[in-house]
Amino acid sequence: MTEAMKTTEPEAASDASPAREHAASSAVEGDGVALNGVAAQGPLGGVAVEEPVAPQLPPVSLAMTRMASALRHRNFRLFWTGNFLSNIGTWMQNVAQGWLVLELSNSAFWLGVVGFASSAPMLVFTLLGGVIADQMDRRRLLMRTQAAMMVFAFVLAALTWFKVVNLPEILLLAFATGVAMSLNAPSYQALVPQLVPRKDLTNAIALNSAQFNMSRVIGPTLGGFAMAWFGVAGNFFLNGLSFLAVLVALARMEYPPAAANDDGAGMLEKLGEGFRYLFGQRSMLMLVTLVGLASIFGVPYLMFLPLFARDILGVGERGLGLLMAASGLGAFFGAVTVAWRGRVWRRGRFVTAWGTVFLASVILFSFSRWFALSLALQLVAGYSMILMVATVNSLLQHLSREEMRGRVMSMYATAFLGFAPVGSLIAGSLAGVMTAPVAIAAMSALALIVTLFLYFMRPELRCLD
Repeated sequence: MTEAMKTTEPEAASDASPAREHAASSAVEGDGVALNGVAAQGPLGGVAVEEPVAPQLPPVSLAMTRMASALRHRNFRLFWTGNFLSNIGTWMQNVAQGWLVLELSNSAFWLGVVGFASSAPMLVFTLLGGVIADQMDRRRLLMRTQAAMMVFAFVLAALTWFKVVNLPEILLLAFATGVAMSLNAPSYQALVPQLVPRKDLTNAIALNSAQFNMSRVIGPTLGGFAMAWFGVAGNFFLNGLSFLAVLVALARMEYPPAAANDDGAGMLEKLGEGFRYLFGQRSMLMLVTLVGLASIFGVPYLMFLPLFARDILGVGERGLGLLMAASGLGAFFGAVTVAWRGRVWRRGRFVTAWGTVFLASVILFSFSRWFALSLALQLVAGYSMILMVATVNSLLQHLSREEMRGRVMSMYATAFLGFAPVGSLIAGSLAGVMTAPVAIAAMSALALIVTLFLYFMRPELRCLD
């Protein structure tokens, strides 16, 4: 794989001596596992001759060190912890918002509409956010968007607490939150290479995915019980408080900012440059296409979990929290797998295989009427989805040039997050004709067929290593 990415090492002086850096760059295969395209070493492999030989560690200690190598860097630890706490609150709000919409409307259609409103901005504003991320300080942009989302959460909490909330207010606040999130996403992705050395980038991406999906386990579980105890307004208020964690973390980070990339071109011109760059890299384009297929036809099933929990499986609020937590737990294990394995060989086939497993598990979930089986399928869906998208994320970060990374990641974020609302709207409309489970299964089956077709017809995927 061509490594065309140059990153800043903010803590090189404290994290690695020149001898250790030389040892990492001249590593040879020791235990058969590779990280970031460099073969991982055994306990003594690649140690510089002038360095004292460290005591040999047991295999379990080596595996744990490899899985958490990015957390050695202070900036990434702050970033990881702040986002973890904030994401717990976000998932608490998501589970409460879906339940509130269902109580107010009693309609699968409105679940799809609110899902569209919250994610539709990803179709437009994420691309603009990618251009902004390549021109301004990414931390400053993150702090502004996170503060905006905090305000929106508190407003929704107040409206719900005083029992004056209606569907139009939910739609408006969901849309406003989606705009802030879409501007936030490219900078969030593009900032990571500035927080860790290049050799730890794949691990950092995997750990970032792990914290997000741990929050998907903890947040809905807490949210389900919090709704039963305090009502949905409490979930919205706790989400507002959770944004303080990431704001404090961002304020405490210290790192050399990326060089400014302002050549006088307009925003639309820079966006056009990003599209031309992506379409000129056929392997990257195919990866983004696979993520887009899974997003528009597979991921929208998550918006209908309140309907499955209440009307199909009959398990109520706590059951909804468990269903969402099961998906998050599977995704967490998927992220841990990526962190543990490091580099994956034949990654085109790897991405396609796990994308196929994800779509197949969604189809089976749609027809399940047994709660235990539904939980198991949620685990499989979460696990396979993260193996797919985390691998694509890592590949794009490595393959893209530094001056294009913000725009490339904005296109990835648009494919992963921006296409989902279109799928939610389609599924919500089809649910009125053929029921929600059948609509979701049909959409996932279509994506599964197209994914396999692309793999066998496009050499860029089959040959991608």
